[in-house]
Amino acid sequence: MEMEANSWDSWVDQALSRLHSLKLIRSLRPIHLPNPLPTPRDFEVFHHLSPWDRLAIEIKISEPTFLKWVNEIPSSGDEAACGDGLDDEKVGVSHQKSRDLLLFSGNDYLGLSSHPTIGKAAAKAAQEHGMGPRGSALVCGYTNYHRLLESCLADLKKKEDCLLCPTGFAANMALMVALGSVSSLLSADQKPLKDERVAIFSDALNHASIIDGIRLAERQGSAEIFVYRHCDMPHLNELLSSCTLEKKLFLFSMDGDFAPMAELAKLRKKHGFLLVIDDAHGTFVCGKNGGGVAEEFNCESDVDICVGTLSKAAGCHGGFIACSKRWKQLILSRGRSFIFSTAMPVPVVAATLAAVIVAKKEKWRRVAIWNRVRDFRALTGIPIGSPIISLIVGSEERALQASRHLLKSGFHVTAIRPPTVPPNSCRLRVTLTSVHTTEDVKKLTVALSDCIGLTQIRVYSSSGYARL
Repeated sequence: MEMEANSWDSWVDQALSRLHSLKLIRSLRPIHLPNPLPTPRDFEVFHHLSPWDRLAIEIKISEPTFLKWVNEIPSSGDEAACGDGLDDEKVGVSHQKSRDLLLFSGNDYLGLSSHPTIGKAAAKAAQEHGMGPRGSALVCGYTNYHRLLESCLADLKKKEDCLLCPTGFAANMALMVALGSVSSLLSADQKPLKDERVAIFSDALNHASIIDGIRLAERQGSAEIFVYRHCDMPHLNELLSSCTLEKKLFLFSMDGDFAPMAELAKLRKKHGFLLVIDDAHGTFVCGKNGGGVAEEFNCESDVDICVGTLSKAAGCHGGFIACSKRWKQLILSRGRSFIFSTAMPVPVVAATLAAVIVAKKEKWRRVAIWNRVRDFRALTGIPIGSPIISLIVGSEERALQASRHLLKSGFHVTAIRPPTVPPNSCRLRVTLTSVHTTEDVKKLTVALSDCIGLTQIRVYSSSGYARL
């Protein structure tokens, strides 16, 4: 029997009522900064690849860094940096030979980190406001700039409201702790009974921030954790059907593949769980307007809460939680990683505001990144389905050798090895962007062919869904 869709709303309302009675409700009091806030018309956009876009992928490393890397010598990053600077001798920076590399391992999927409109927005805010009030959002760090960005992100995700967080990691941690607090707030005692706990259903490959958050909720005795096989909907349905706990929550992190959204929507209607998506890699990349995976699959109304980052496709920094107003009130009152962290600096917020507008309007960037996916697929014959590609090469030594070969060939591609991945499943992680060209991808695939047998390579996938 289907649960009422508003069950979670009712539980959150009860939890908020309890917080009111305990005088623990917290509030955001925005500080009004002088000068008019920017509007979409203030941001210049461009409709094709421009010279500055290459700054997002054309990088340099110093010769000492290069030599340590190719010889697998551990480094703490203290090699002298390359390039010219003010008073170089005073800060230990020497003028030396450097190596040019093409970056194929970053998260700046749309190449917005080098966009002049975004840089100008940050510079203007810094000149007018400095870094802005420094403090946590609940004390003095929250301004009318922060509020405007939250509204823009809520509109993008088709949600009632949004809460900014200092990082995507902090956003997931705050949400998980707040979710767990529902059961403790509704319990007669501080520690909920077993049947009062929240049942959290987590994908086996969810991000570390989700794992740490639900472990904390479990340790506090407010949640029980059920881990289902990656993207395995029959297994998830089996776990949901056998679970006797009333409060059910589903979590999926977009770290490498698309969730089977249509099947999840059906399961949500059947079991009445709260659907939470971490769309870190899909936001601004997927969907006509960059609304992410939910927009791509036309199921925005089925997603209850969407977590995202501003440090990947937005090219800036920070995290957010798009949700209802009641959920926002609960998270800002109970999410410790939000409560006890300093708010984003105003210039970063201003830059991100510009990035949101630019990402929505410069649709050619989304077209370009998916064209690069098609280029890579055509050149290699590997059936990839997204811009994030995990090429499994096997042993740790083979992965390191391949990474070193690519480095010598002028490409920045890192080897992923234990404990990040299981033994003998080491891989090269390649990320394509909208500012790579077809020629860039051709050169990369030639270098890859020289160091690994592309015809024998496996791409990480599971249950028939392409690994991002």
